Amino acid sequence: MFRGAIVGLGNVAVRGHLPGWLSRGDVQIVAATDAEPSRRLECAAHLARARWHDSAASLLDEPALDFVDICTPPSSHAELVRSALSRGLHVLCEKPLVGAVDDLRALLGLAGEAGRVLHTVHNWHHAPIIRRARKLAMDGAIGAVRHATWRTLRMEPAAVAVGTQNWRLDPLIAGGGILTDHGWHACYLLHRFIGSAPSAVSARLETRRHTAFAVEDTATLRIEFAAATADVMLTWAADERRNWAELEGVDGAIELDDDTLILRRGGDEQRWSFPAGLSDGSQHPEWFSAVTEQFLAEIAGRDASRANLLEASSCVAVLATARESSRRGGEVLPLPRTVDAVEPLRPLSR
Repeated sequence: MFRGAIVGLGNVAVRGHLPGWLSRGDVQIVAATDAEPSRRLECAAHLARARWHDSAASLLDEPALDFVDICTPPSSHAELVRSALSRGLHVLCEKPLVGAVDDLRALLGLAGEAGRVLHTVHNWHHAPIIRRARKLAMDGAIGAVRHATWRTLRMEPAAVAVGTQNWRLDPLIAGGGILTDHGWHACYLLHRFIGSAPSAVSARLETRRHTAFAVEDTATLRIEFAAATADVMLTWAADERRNWAELEGVDGAIELDDDTLILRRGGDEQRWSFPAGLSDGSQHPEWFSAVTEQFLAEIAGRDASRANLLEASSCVAVLATARESSRRGGEVLPLPRTVDAVEPLRPLSR
């Protein structure tokens, strides 16, 4: 039985993570905390047997914990992850893992020294339409991918827990706007679709509609890979809520239009429809169970690839460098080689 604790009981934890944890017979969530004392009511409602802690420091000193699930706003991630790893705990953390390359390198080193798993929630990998598209690409349906396009259209930022200010609009808490919030998803998906790490990025960040925001509401990126390119457009200033993507290969193309997948090859076309679209909802509890399975497989030593940590490292590099590119007027900048710091996972103990 794995014993876990949740730090941060906002919408993503209650609506996204808890259904996945509570569905498992091999996990007990034994403790929880949140910076907002009123969230103790959520703990009582959903985790009747869990102990409430008034602070993260108190929770991390909880005896006999195996892991923590960090569901707090981004500015707190680096310190919480550091504290958990320092206490010998495995860590599952919401995206973005961290926003700075230096923070990433420090945490990679600490995770390696402690022999503990550091895993980021890459839940969009487990959307049925993404899984089908990836299988088609991996099976060679369109040949090698040479170009990808990703668009995330939203009219406003996702909501937070009732009665609290939307931290996504505070650059000191969120670390940025739409690029931080949705750019992470695009980065790890493209990394997997194209099959290699990116090498350079150029970007422009803008505020097109929500002029009162202190963060960008629109981001456009060109990401370069060894043998492919990707164009990414993310916005909170759209007139509709939608996700659209296309993978262009040497032998055809795969289009993802929210809930519809289209394969075009040699003049033929195949279509698949899915019950839910990529833009349906914000917490996606139906995708989280697969995240827990991968995380626990790493803890148990069944998966030593560290693929998730490689993807997360790539995401940190892309997003941090994209912000610098925008400050330089969209200059193409090489990415720092953060992934070199990720060593093969050695056998772990509980």
